[in-house]
Amino acid sequence: MKKLLLAFCFISSIVFSQENSNILSFEEYLGYVKKFHPILKQAQLVSSKGEAKLLKARGAFDPKIEVDYNRKNFKGTEYYDKLNSTFKIPTWYGVEFKANYESNDGVYLNPELKTPKEGLYSAGVSVSLAKGLLTNKRMASLRQAKLYNQQSVQKQKILVNKILFDATKTYFKWLKNHQIKNVYIDYLTNAEIRLKSVKRSFESGDKPAVDTLEASINYKNRLLDLEKAKIGYIKSKLEASNFLWLDNDVPLELTEMVIPDNETVNVIDAVLTSSITDAVDFNIEDHPKLVKLQLKKQSLIIDKRLKLNNLLPKVDLQYNFLSSDYRSINSFNTSNYKGGLNVSIPLFLRKERGDLKLAKIKIKEIDFDIASTRVNLRNKIDGTVQQINSYKEQYNILNELVVDYKNLVQSEERKFSLGEGSLFLVNYREVKLIENQLKYINTQYKYFVSKSELLQVLNQHAI
Repeated sequence: MKKLLLAFCFISSIVFSQENSNILSFEEYLGYVKKFHPILKQAQLVSSKGEAKLLKARGAFDPKIEVDYNRKNFKGTEYYDKLNSTFKIPTWYGVEFKANYESNDGVYLNPELKTPKEGLYSAGVSVSLAKGLLTNKRMASLRQAKLYNQQSVQKQKILVNKILFDATKTYFKWLKNHQIKNVYIDYLTNAEIRLKSVKRSFESGDKPAVDTLEASINYKNRLLDLEKAKIGYIKSKLEASNFLWLDNDVPLELTEMVIPDNETVNVIDAVLTSSITDAVDFNIEDHPKLVKLQLKKQSLIIDKRLKLNNLLPKVDLQYNFLSSDYRSINSFNTSNYKGGLNVSIPLFLRKERGDLKLAKIKIKEIDFDIASTRVNLRNKIDGTVQQINSYKEQYNILNELVVDYKNLVQSEERKFSLGEGSLFLVNYREVKLIENQLKYINTQYKYFVSKSELLQVLNQHAI
């Protein structure tokens, strides 16, 4: 019941917008898809995911507060009471600023950890002098997150483009099957009228009995063709319904009253905004697929630089000024300090050299992908443009053929009504007319789809 009510509301809105018509135009159909289709809403989450990853990577540069407190008391003896609190500020390069407060006491405390009664304050810096200075994992992750965010935008464009192309193609299929069904309805009516006419002529003695049999066979064939066409129409209508939704992700269902617009051929260019000129002037490097691959390559280059940096030795230097009085800045001087140097390097660097080699291979692989994608896109664009021109020419020729066959059938019917022709010849001419009308409808469908394919290749379906 809920679906029927929603469908009624949907149809009512179409009826009012179409001035009491039950036609769902191509433009209105796409409007509903763009506004309410859940997959298009999901596409927006792709860019949100990129923003979340960028936020996560930036978190590596957040200042940190660390507190480490340990105490041991056994049988009335305080073994130790240790407090170590630190405030760290990471920076873009391999430099980290640090402020620290330390207060340690206890009977069994390690002498080197002993601090004045007021505690010990320190302020200093930690620097990576070789590995990690110009690039490190934290810097690389943030740069790659920024590139991923840009890739997410391109992924969103590609996903939206695919959904709109599928919806467009489905509408054209629905329109094609609607037109085919109407053709068989018209010729079933003709066959029924002709059968009644032949029966009356037979009863009056003007026509032989075989003509009534042939007229009856022709009528039954038209009836069978119509039933087949109805099945195709119902299936395509349900497929078109799959793309129609209301707010809050409520699906809609097209009823028998709603039909596609037979005048779509007059508005398709305006709705799709397709142009052969746009294809010729299109800069292939701006295509989302190529842009996404180029961004991925930049990310791999960042990874290669990180792997190259890992070949350097690890040289970490720390220096901290010490004071027991934080209130006086002069109490921090070079005579009171704590420093250290940490140096390490693998002897063979096999892991690091292997990682660098793999990083270089990945860059070569994506270069091949970029070159292949560029050629494929250009060939697809050129092929689709030629396809559109060919279908347009076929469409015009078939339109003329349908007109000619209609005149031929009408002429043959007049001859038959005057007793000069045969019912077999009338039916034969009509079969040829139906064949060409179906070819005309199918070619129109292919022409429409080709125009939409051009936009898909260019990735220019507007939303």
